[in-house]
Amino acid sequence: MKKDWSTNSKPNRNNPLLKHLTIMNIDSTHMYIALGIIVVGLIVVFITRISPEAPLTEITRDSTHDIATFAGGCFWCIEAPLQETDGVIEAVSGYTGGKESTAKYSLVSNGTTRHREAVQVIFNPEIVSYQELVRIFFARIDPIDEGGQFTDRGYQYTTAVYYHSSEQQQIVEDIVGELNDSGKFDAKIVTKLLPSKPFYPAEEYHQDYYLKSTDAYKEYERGSGRADYIEEIALENEIETKAPSVIPRGDYDYTDEEIAKLLENLDPLAYHVIAEEGTEEPFNNSYWDNKADGIYVDTVTKEPLFSSTHKYDSGTGWPTFWRTIEDDSVTLHEDNSLPVTRTEIRSGTGHVGHVFDDGPVTEGGMRFCTNSASLLFIPKEDMVDEGYENYLYLFSEDDIE
Repeated sequence: MKKDWSTNSKPNRNNPLLKHLTIMNIDSTHMYIALGIIVVGLIVVFITRISPEAPLTEITRDSTHDIATFAGGCFWCIEAPLQETDGVIEAVSGYTGGKESTAKYSLVSNGTTRHREAVQVIFNPEIVSYQELVRIFFARIDPIDEGGQFTDRGYQYTTAVYYHSSEQQQIVEDIVGELNDSGKFDAKIVTKLLPSKPFYPAEEYHQDYYLKSTDAYKEYERGSGRADYIEEIALENEIETKAPSVIPRGDYDYTDEEIAKLLENLDPLAYHVIAEEGTEEPFNNSYWDNKADGIYVDTVTKEPLFSSTHKYDSGTGWPTFWRTIEDDSVTLHEDNSLPVTRTEIRSGTGHVGHVFDDGPVTEGGMRFCTNSASLLFIPKEDMVDEGYENYLYLFSEDDIE
């Protein structure tokens, strides 16, 4: 039964707290007011700490932590692939972009604010670049849809990239220009590029929804049309290649003794990388920014490993490819040299680099991160003389002299 606070009944004076307050000449009315203020204050502090209406304070951006913010329709479907990307520390679903100083699902989902559903990503730029995260984002959305994403319609579900620096702005502009020029889409990209604004984490039940309710998440992703769209785009942009009829330079099998003898002739850096499974410096190696047409062969055996037609700028400072020149060009091995398990790339000679699953989604999603010291570049114009003419099929006829 609801208590009638209008009565003038007296408090129990045997209560020790009341006795103490009485000694301090505080009457019961003032006591209740004081206690009320304290309780309200505690509630406000508690709510402020847990409420999704409190904006997330931007982290310190340094060499080991950076931040990115993407709006791509339903935040579940953007959080999932980003959270699973190697180098991402945390991906948080939430709301951003509006002028209002509050944001929660009941308001944003009804379109009563000017916030978008978004995901804020804290990542280690030494492991995954901002450029790679942007590419993953664009591979998960329909960037030419002005009215929302798939079955989710309305401003709150429209797409945007919120940049946190001029460098991020330039990277996104370059990628958008590249996508517009690629002919992959029937219209120009309408995804907005905007400066970052306060980000409000969504309610706890929205966080990691793809893990908490996996079946429901998969059903939603498929039912909304997003999953089919992603598969269709990946299929349309798959580059078809044909295997060469013969391997141009014969048998690349060497005994361990022969390999050891060949390794002795390497310079110290190449020996460290290939024989001792070392790593060369990023942005300070022979091929990280090489844009010439040609193929990359094993430094020692000259066996073809990669092609410039599969090379892309991952932003890591090492030569990176989204596939090998042939399916069996390299072997993959579990690497437990660090606290996190990685997959090592090895040629017939030794260490080449590592492969990750955060490459271009439309090209299969793989990132073969290699060391220049493990590779030797054969320019396209020298491939015939060097015995690699069977790999000229990788280049368009206009490029072949």
